[in-house]
Amino acid sequence: GAMGGLLGGLFVRSGYPVRVLETGDWDRAETILAGAALVLVSVPIASTVEVIERLRGVVPAQAVLADITSRKDEPLSVMLDVHPGPVVGLHPMCGPTVPTLAKQVVVRCAGRDDDACAWVLDQMRIWGASVVDADPAAHDRAMALVQALRHFATYVYGLHLQEEDADLTTMLELSSPIYRLELAMTGRLFAQDPDLYTDIIFDSREGLQLAERFGDRFADAVA
Repeated sequence: GAMGGLLGGLFVRSGYPVRVLETGDWDRAETILAGAALVLVSVPIASTVEVIERLRGVVPAQAVLADITSRKDEPLSVMLDVHPGPVVGLHPMCGPTVPTLAKQVVVRCAGRDDDACAWVLDQMRIWGASVVDADPAAHDRAMALVQALRHFATYVYGLHLQEEDADLTTMLELSSPIYRLELAMTGRLFAQDPDLYTDIIFDSREGLQLAERFGDRFADAVA
């Protein structure tokens, strides 16, 4: 995927050998992962737990097992069950279009054997990232507000502009810089992968419930 490609490219440019295990490669998984120092799961949110489960007994004992999905509580728990070695949950707070991790936040949720995982975090700091520790459940609650609800509201706003047949040229001409930025963020969401944003908004029960409560509060405000 795109995020896996971004991180894989960074590792390659830093001198690490990188191998990729794609969907059709599971019959060669042991060979591909043999001798790995890090096994990094970068797949769609809805597939994360299933893919981690398939790694049971395949990850080398000394390897760090990590994932970069935007949910952390369940994936981290499954990784700890699947792999007896070092485990860490990661969440880069950026999209795959950034050229580097410079000045980007990477959330770290501790799993097992922090000392063995330290080199991965140190490498991300070398790339310029700021590593922030978080409790997995607290991370997921925050992401429901920071990502899921924000993307949902942006989607609804963009849909509303479309249904109202809004003249975007006129809107941009009459908008202050902050409102032009809001329109740009709306355009950015609609220009990117719809499956990614659908997963972020609707893959968790908490995200769905937040969207429903948000809709109720909109209705209450209008009433």
